[in-house]
Formats: sequence, structure tokens, C-alpha cells
Amino acid sequence: MAITRDDVLKALSAVTVDAGGTTLPASGRLSQVVVDPTNRVMFSILIDPSEAERFESVRRRAEGTILAMPGVSGVFASLTSERGPNQPAPPAQAAPPQPGRPAPPRTGPALPGVRHIVAVASGKGGVGKSTTACNLALALSAQGLKVGLLDADIYGPSVPKLFGLSGKPKVIEERLLAPMDGYGIKVMSIGFLIEPETAMIWRGPMVQSAITQMLREVAWGDLDILVVDMPPGTGDAQLTMAQATPLSGAVIVSTPQDLALIDARRGVTMFRKVSVPILGVIENMATFICPNCGHASHIFGHGGAREEAARLDVPFLGEIPLDMTIRETSDSGRPVVAVNPDGPHAKVYRGIAAQLWANLTGGPAPRAAPRIVIE
Repeated sequence: MAITRDDVLKALSAVTVDAGGTTLPASGRLSQVVVDPTNRVMFSILIDPSEAERFESVRRRAEGTILAMPGVSGVFASLTSERGPNQPAPPAQAAPPQPGRPAPPRTGPALPGVRHIVAVASGKGGVGKSTTACNLALALSAQGLKVGLLDADIYGPSVPKLFGLSGKPKVIEERLLAPMDGYGIKVMSIGFLIEPETAMIWRGPMVQSAITQMLREVAWGDLDILVVDMPPGTGDAQLTMAQATPLSGAVIVSTPQDLALIDARRGVTMFRKVSVPILGVIENMATFICPNCGHASHIFGHGGAREEAARLDVPFLGEIPLDMTIRETSDSGRPVVAVNPDGPHAKVYRGIAAQLWANLTGGPAPRAAPRIVIE
């Protein structure tokens, strides 16, 4: 039985949003309703961030109403603060922080127990963003912080491969999922919920809903920081994270060459336009050291990201080399920071993580507990 958009709107007319009995479709808050070929229904409810708590019950009623429809295979219903044409502008945000100063508080519904949410982004693909996000999360954990990692790259989830994780997350209550464990940090990815070769041919509202659900329907628990591996570009996923989530800031990953820096610049501009502080720029694949002769080669150039960070007046967090060890450990699901924590590559990631945390909070991370060695 095929479900139509009109069927969904008719069902949602039974959901009211206020004491006056205004229905959800008539409220002007309902986004475009999307029904995919498998009868999954996707929609968002537009709110001001201050209304998040009140409208969560509306979202749940709407979700339950559609799930009860015969033939519906699933529902992605989310709250979003991306405003429609008839909604007032959101409240002004504070200016981005200066390096070394704490990031200002963000509006938007917070995640209970999560102190900071940081997006790791890039203007284009192929710059090693996911590998960087993975090892950065592990480096933050190595400093004694409680860390989670969300793979928000809906179209190309890499985190399951990077951590060597497989299987499905457990449902612990209603729709709440338990995150997977990757070397001591909490991990969630759309890659755990679909088959590895599935092509995610999803439109904007579906992407927004999926990201929102992975944020808010996962038992993250108490975290000092949730690192979000963003998809490349400046599209729906970035807007969803920036406008519907209290991001503490964003980190931009780029290689040194001009083509990548052009797109990195766009990433900085996008986050600034939605008032998300830029916590720093990372130059990835900066230098290649020949394992045979020790000669240093700048295959993608060198220093471009540092210069761009200075030009844009944002912090520069550091350089990560182009090295086969990082590539091999990533491909094998054994991140270099986890499997060789005392090696030179882990040291680089730890230094970047320390600087990121200082830019985020204005202070050092807590010291990790000493490792106990049993003879």
C-alpha cells in the first residue's frame, strides 16, 4: 500500500500544537513532508530553540500518529530551528571567541549530559577529515576526557571502518539506541544501521531528520565532548547541526594545496554566517617523509592552511603528516592514536587535541588516570 503526502497531512491534522487546538499542518511549522519508495515518512517541525522542550511532546505525538498508519515502514520526525518564511529571525548570537578564550554558549536544545559538541568539517572530500576526527576523538580521550564520536556523514559513513566496528546498536528503551564502543569512546554512525553497500539517495529533510535522531535518540550519557564527523561541503547536514544543535564550535580540516583551501574558506564562511565559532584549522597530509631515505616531500604543498588560518583570523591547531602508518592503521580499523599511543603520530594528534580543548574552554584538559601495569 503506497502512502501519499496527503495521507500524512490528513493524519497529522489530528495533532495539535497549542491550547487553542491549532493543528500541526495549519500551524505553519511543518516542513515539506517526504515519503520514500519504502513508505518511510520524513518531516521536521520548525521551532525557536527556546521552544524545544515544549515541542518535543508534539514531535512524539506526530511520530506516533504516523507510525500507527497502515503501511508506514518508519518515521523520521525532528525538531529544527531552521526558520521558514513566516517565522521570526532567531536571537542574535555572540561573536566567535578569540583563541584561548571559552566559546560562548549556543542556543538550541542541548543534549543532556554533553558539555560540548564540536563539528569536524571540510569544504571538500578527500582531505582526511574522518581519519582526523577519529584520531582527534581518541586523543581527547587520552587526556582524561569523556568523549563520544558521531558520524554525521550520511552519504559516506567511514567511522565503522576506521574503528573496525560492525553489527547493530542495541535498542535500550523505546527508540533509544546504545552507542557502540570504539577503544573506550562512544560511537554512533548511520553505517551501523544500513548495509555496507547501500547507497543513501536521500534528500535534505531525510538527512536532517537522520542526523537529529542520531544526536537525540542515542544514550550518550555524560560526555565532556561529542566530536561530530561532518560530511564534506556546506549543505543540509551542516545547517542542521549549526541551527538545531548547540555547537560549541567547528574545526576545519584541509590539505595545504590551493584547491582544498578554497573550499576550506567556504566552510569557515558558512559556520561564521550561522554564528558557530571556529575553534581552529588543521593542515592534514602536510609533509611526506620517505621511509627509505628520510627525505621530506611536500606533495600537496606546505603551510597553506596555516597561512589561510592567519588570513581568516582563526586559530591554527597544527599539521598532520602524510604517512603510510596513519593510512594503514585507518584501513585496518586500528586508529594510530589507539594502537600506538606513544608513537610520533599519536603525539601530533594529542598536541592538536590539547590546543583544541584549550581554545574551547580556556584551560587544559584533566590529566588521564595513570595506567596500572600488573607484573
